[in-house]
Parts: sequence; structure tokens; C-alpha cells
Amino acid sequence: MMTGKENSAMTILMDFAKPCKGKLIGSVVLAVLGALCGMIPYIAVSRGIIMICHEDYAFSKLAFLALIAFAGYLGQVWFGTFSTMKSHESAFIILRNIRVAITEKLSRVPMGTILDTPSGKFKTIIVDTVEKLELPLAHMVPELTANILIPVLMLVYLFSLDWRLALISLVTIPVGAFCYMGMMKDYEKRYARVLAAGKNMDAATVEYIGGIEVVKTFNQGERSYKKYADAVAENETAKVTWFKQTNGYYVMGLSILTATLVGVLPLGSWLFINGRVEAGTLITCIILALGLVKPLIQALQYTDSLAMVDSAVKEVGDLLDEPELVRPTERAVLADADVSFDRVTFRYKETEVLHGISFDCAKNGMTAIVGPSGSGKSTIARLIASFWEAESGCVRIGGVDVRNIPLPQIMELVSYVSQDNFLFHLSIRENIRIGKPEATDAEIEAAAKKASCHDFIAALPEGYDTLAGDAGSHLSGGERQRIAIARAILKNSPIVVLDEATAFTDPENEAVIQASIAGLVAGKTLIVIAHRLSTITKADKILVVEKGNVAAEGTHEELLEASDLYKELWKAHMQGRDTAEEVAG
Repeated sequence: MMTGKENSAMTILMDFAKPCKGKLIGSVVLAVLGALCGMIPYIAVSRGIIMICHEDYAFSKLAFLALIAFAGYLGQVWFGTFSTMKSHESAFIILRNIRVAITEKLSRVPMGTILDTPSGKFKTIIVDTVEKLELPLAHMVPELTANILIPVLMLVYLFSLDWRLALISLVTIPVGAFCYMGMMKDYEKRYARVLAAGKNMDAATVEYIGGIEVVKTFNQGERSYKKYADAVAENETAKVTWFKQTNGYYVMGLSILTATLVGVLPLGSWLFINGRVEAGTLITCIILALGLVKPLIQALQYTDSLAMVDSAVKEVGDLLDEPELVRPTERAVLADADVSFDRVTFRYKETEVLHGISFDCAKNGMTAIVGPSGSGKSTIARLIASFWEAESGCVRIGGVDVRNIPLPQIMELVSYVSQDNFLFHLSIRENIRIGKPEATDAEIEAAAKKASCHDFIAALPEGYDTLAGDAGSHLSGGERQRIAIARAILKNSPIVVLDEATAFTDPENEAVIQASIAGLVAGKTLIVIAHRLSTITKADKILVVEKGNVAAEGTHEELLEASDLYKELWKAHMQGRDTAEEVAG
């Protein structure tokens, strides 16, 4: 796929338009035919005027010319309509192709890139930015073609009538265009500010509305509203500034462009008085001169649309330029489902997060990773799931470097459950079934029982058919976690990564979550990023991570004896647990 850095916006669009090339060509051909038909009324009227000037009043001839003019008008409308239909079909195909390309791109970029990018940005590009292309794409091709071709054809006809009047009718066009060019100075830069201000206002509006509950709860209305109001004010300022810097040139250019009679009328009158041009020819040239510029002005009105298209396509191109995970297509042969790190270094933007760490996870057992906030625990989990690519060193699964394992195979091998468990606005049954699309209802319920969530699901008004709500909003954090674990159990991958999956669990539900985890671990390699240390005391191996290094490893009892950092973490956890129990009591 062609990208924004390598090609112009038009080249990128043409690449997306390849499947509808025939429709686009058909749209242009129809637009040309419509333009040709648009000339017929002018020719018919001019012939009629010439007849009248020659005192030829034959009604049948005049009526025939009127019918020809009407037929030309109908042809222009019909061909123009069919051209627009074809261009709309092409536009929708192009929009579809752009959206498909973006979603396919997102499936190839590191998952970490997606997780670390606000979801609103992708929504804005895929929905709003792409949608803005529809009207320009649907109208520019046929209408620009017609609006440029009609003046050209009219000019050819003018020259066939009288070359002197044709030339004088063109005098105002370069002068007006010169004035219009003044408007184009720094146009892209100035219009980019307008587009950016509009996007910021949209983002501020979404944020204000989406966070209204928090705003009201913490009495942050004035502060949050100020951010929204500032975005609206900047949007207004950007547009007012743009109009002030643009409209003077636009009005001047428009006024001069349309003043074709300034040259045609005096020269034509002089030629007529001196017998060098006939009355019918003069009147026809005046009519044609009046209609010469209007289509050009309509074409110039697409300037803003072209700038918007260029900006939107470049934004899409930048997304398509994001680095991808490069993986093979052939499945790798793995010895087992063991996970190991060999001198792995990882850098997030400019900061090195992991500093050449090495360890082996417990084979067919539970490995817990603990440490202070920001120590690199979640980064390790994401590297196992291939959400990121290690900068140096090697992450191995079954003895094979993950960079030599296709992503679909990694997705089969690893179940990843995070603290941010997303549920779709589907029934709970269908949310669990995502782990195994072909699963039967019995298999779903068996997985739910292993995840210790069958009882609360059965107690819901519609049981497993209860809607989870938008992003699981109808359920508590602990309930969403257990459903996510049930989904992972149903998937039945040999490697399960729980990244702070118990972070939102209250102490009363710890036993339930531990039972859920027990349902996962049988015969699998389980890696748990622990928030509550009490849930991982029975782990086969515990890694203590500090500032991107493995500070210690061992069992719970061994680390309490040998690791000062682990002892501090355990002490802090127990004190927090006791405090929570006292508050609950």
C-alpha cells in the first residue's frame, strides 16, 4: 500500500480507487457527455438569435431549435446525474478500501502502539476523517470535469464565431486568477490550523461529555469547561483569521473574473458599428462570455475541499506508515509452551524500560511477576504476548524466538487477560464465546464454572443472555474480570498471561479470583503480573522486578527470607489488606 510519506494525496487515493477504476472512468465520460450537452442550448439559442437578426421568423425552425435546446438541457441533467451516481459509488468503494486498509494495518502494528494511543484518535480517523472524504470524492471528479470542460468548449465555439471577441473575453481571467493566487499564499498552513482547531474542539467536546460524571463528582465543571471553551474559542479564532486573510483576495478575484463584458461589450459594439461583425454573432458572443466564467468559479470553490482531502489523506497515510511487526507466515515447530527471556532490552520512546533481563518461566506452572509501579512488569507481559517487539535480546516460546513465530500462531498460543477487561455490548454468553467461536453452550458454562462466575451469571435476570452493556458497563469490575478469565479458559491456550487481572478485586473476592486462576493453571504455563501478592503465594516461581531488572526470584517463602524488596512489598500489601478489612468491618 502506498503511504503518505512516499506519495501525494492524489496518488494514495488513486491506489485505493483501483477496484473502481472503471466506475471513475465512466463517471468522467458521463461528465464529458453532460458538458457537451450543456453546450447545445447555447448553440441553439445563438442560432435562433442569428435567424431573428436575419428576419427569418419561421416558427417551425425556431420551435425545432427550442426542442434541441431542451434536449441538450435534459442530456446535461441526465448525464450529470448518472455521472454523479457513478462517482458516489466510487467514493463509497474508496472509503471502504481506506477503512479496510486501516483496520488491516492495526492488525499488523504492535499491539502496544494501539494500547498506548487514545482510542478516540483511531475513531476520529476511521469514522470522521474518512467520512469527510465522501462529498469531495463524489463531486469533484464529475463536477470539476464538467466545470473545466464547459468553458473550454464555449471558448472553442467563441473562436469559431469571432476570434477577436473570444480573445477579449479572456482578458479578465488571468488578472482575476492573479488576484486569486494571493489567497493561496500559505494557504495550506493557514487551513491546517483551521482543521486542527476543529479536531481539537471535537476531542474536547467528546472528553467533556464522556467525563461529565467525574466532572460533576469532583466539582471540576469550571476547569473542564474552560478547556472545552478554549478549544471552541481557538476554533472560532482560526476560522475568523483564515477568512480575514482569504476573503479580500477572493472577492477581488471573483469580481474581476466575472467582468468579461468589460472587454467584450465595448469591442463588440465597435466592431458592430463598423460593420465587422453581425448583430447575431455579437449577441451570441455576449451570451457566451457571460456564461464562460461561472463554471470556472464553481471549480475554484473546490479549493477548500482539495485542501481538506490532502490533509485527511495525509493523516491516513501517516497511520499507514506506522512500523509493523514483521513475522513469518509459515507456522513454527515448537518443542513445548515454555517461556523464557534472554538478555531482553526494551525501549519505550526515549526511555529504556527493560535492561537486558533474563529468566525462565515455570514449566507448566505458575510464574508471578511482582514489583513497584513502573518497574516494567506489564512490559514483560506485553512482550510475551507480542504486543511489542524487543529492542535486543530474545523472547522465546517453546525454544523459538517469537520473531520467528507468525502472529496468528502467537494468538493461538497465548491468552492475555489485563486489568482493563473489555466486554462487548453482547450477551455474557457471546462475550465468553469470543474465546472459542465454535464453542457450545455447555462448554461456555463449564468455562464459567471454572472461572467462578457461573453462579452470579445464573442469578442475573436473563442469565447468560443478559447484555453486558457498553464495554461491560452493566457489570462490576470483579465480574468483568471473571468473565475475561472464563473467556481465557474457553480459549484453552497453553500460555496464559494475567496482567494485573486482579487489580480491581476487593479482599472479599480474592478467594474467588484465586479459584478462577486455579481453573486456568492446570497443565498450562501461567504468567501472573501480581497486584495483590496474596493471590500468588502458591506460585511455582516469583520474579521480583525493580527498575527494569530482575532483582530476585524464588518461591514466596524463599523471597521472604532473601529479598528485602519483596519483604517490603509483602508488608505493604498486608497492611493495606488489614486496613481495607477494618474499613469494611
